[in-house]
Amino acid sequence: MKIAIISTSPRKKSNSYRVALAIARILAQKGFAEAVVTTFENYDFPMVGDGDLQADQLSPFQSQLIKVWEEAQLIILIAPEYNWVTSGEVINAIHQLGNKQFGHLFHEKVFALCGVSNGRGGRQPALLLTTLVNKMISFLNKDSVVSPRIYESHETDHQVDEEGNLIGNEIYQKTLGAFVDYSLKVGQRWFR
Repeated sequence: MKIAIISTSPRKKSNSYRVALAIARILAQKGFAEAVVTTFENYDFPMVGDGDLQADQLSPFQSQLIKVWEEAQLIILIAPEYNWVTSGEVINAIHQLGNKQFGHLFHEKVFALCGVSNGRGGRQPALLLTTLVNKMISFLNKDSVVSPRIYESHETDHQVDEEGNLIGNEIYQKTLGAFVDYSLKVGQRWFR
């Protein structure tokens, strides 16, 4: 199974990226070393209302993101939480990709969602993305599934270092591992 791990924070060396690297490490230990990690650090999608994404005029960032997304069967979206919501970049990206031109990105995929916080948050971005991705699958009449198990990464900067090593408490390590296991299980069942 091909796996994409997408850190949707536009910040360099973000906590979302730390979690993406940690998930990649866990996947490698489970035999999925080919999982691809990508970030929104070079994000340059036009804002909805200011223009549409054109498949024949993609920037390097847009091309790379779409290629990674297209090739993956399991897509793990990791979103930051800022004041109980996620970043506008990920919401805008899903809106820009949620049309007939890019609808294939929501077909025959399994989506797993993770929210990231410095504090005790993380739930709101994961729930928002659950709603938004499900809406795109439904609106575009595609066959995909959003995993019901979300992950809320609390106090992330105390749990994961910049290289994605788990440095925090045992509960964090156990629950992140359980999220990865469940996401793999949903993917394996979906793609039988």
